[in-house]
Amino acid sequence: MTGKDRYEIILAGSGGQGLVVSGIMLGEGAILDGKNVVQTVSYGIASRGGFSQAEVIIDQDEIIFQQVLQPDVVLALTEEAMDMYSGLAPAGTLVFYDSTLLKSRPGDNLSGYPFTQMAAEHGHAGTANMIALGAISAATGLVKTQSLIRVTQKRFSPQIAAINVRALYSGVGLVTGGPGRS
Repeated sequence: MTGKDRYEIILAGSGGQGLVVSGIMLGEGAILDGKNVVQTVSYGIASRGGFSQAEVIIDQDEIIFQQVLQPDVVLALTEEAMDMYSGLAPAGTLVFYDSTLLKSRPGDNLSGYPFTQMAAEHGHAGTANMIALGAISAATGLVKTQSLIRVTQKRFSPQIAAINVRALYSGVGLVTGGPGRS
């Protein structure tokens, strides 16, 4: 999937999983890569625990229509999100899901990784979204990992940024087969 000019991404799950922040950071990373970005969010009445979704469009050219129509990549962090989007995988959408929280699903373009388990093992359960971002960036090339690191270092205090950068590298390691960088 690397080398495309346009990507449409959906990050879906539950409020409190960091999906909105992940969408913003993904967009900011793409801007650092010199691309145009549109990022939107939607969530249920209950912000923590209710359905939450961030949509990001990354394009080399001007973005006219600002809504995802045919996602290239989906991150599903709840069964509800997976039920909504797993049907897109046979048509070519890459669907990443958290195998810690969701039942395993076989099929082309379905990739389960233990994002939440890894975050807990690192001692920072709230970094599952960052591990997922690292995995997605490594698998697709839609944004450079280095750009995500720069955004992370700008957005968070040095101590929190260091934790999140380690999480990004852990996600990269999931996809590349390496340990990532600690």
